[in-house]
Amino acid sequence: MQQPVVNQPQWMAMPQAIPGCPPGLEYLTQLDQVLIHQQVELFEALTDIEMKNRYALKNSVGQQCYFAHEESELCMRICCGPQRGFLMHITDNAGREVIRINRPFQCCAGCCWCANADCCALTLSVESPVGNTIGSIRQSQSCWIPHYSIHDANGSEIFTIKGPCCICHGPCCTCDFPFEIFSKGSTETPVGRITKQWSGLVKEMFTDATNFSVTFPLDLDVKMKAVLLGATFLIDMMFFENQNQQ
Repeated sequence: MQQPVVNQPQWMAMPQAIPGCPPGLEYLTQLDQVLIHQQVELFEALTDIEMKNRYALKNSVGQQCYFAHEESELCMRICCGPQRGFLMHITDNAGREVIRINRPFQCCAGCCWCANADCCALTLSVESPVGNTIGSIRQSQSCWIPHYSIHDANGSEIFTIKGPCCICHGPCCTCDFPFEIFSKGSTETPVGRITKQWSGLVKEMFTDATNFSVTFPLDLDVKMKAVLLGATFLIDMMFFENQNQQ
């Protein structure tokens, strides 16, 4: 009897090791765009009980380069929702954890007006390999438009991210929401973009699973590419998690 065909993700070919590149980030040397697709959790869609998020990270032709899964406590997901702290583990096609993203729980953080105070600004750190911090993201103070600063391992600001003026949306809104990436001190021409893409009517209406596109210069340091991927998960959690309940 013929066995049923199971759809398996098509993975990018594993590149050779590159001197000075953290193990597992060699994929990023070949990419100027990463597509991040959150997987739909059927149990969550049926019960409204928030499950751990999972994502497939793909190149522009749909080949998977990484897989990301959230580590968080059930109680925190239920009680704190998108304010929760979490670890995001990013693995390559060999199952090795190559990037770890850490967002600590901050009870009173998130208000853009008060983000000049450390206790009120949402933060996130990125490690690669695990235990070696390569950068961080910090929410910046603003009057309305979301602002973030992207820092390297030494704490120096490298990029700023500015979001759209309005992120109020419903399941029938077919708009994309761009978050522009600028070099430090420049607000003229963006060097990249993090875009929340419309996922389709059914997915938008009944789930909070999201699709993102992240673009950056091909020759950008792979460590900063990894940090920009981390910024995507922070933006997703702040603005698009639990959107169907909101």
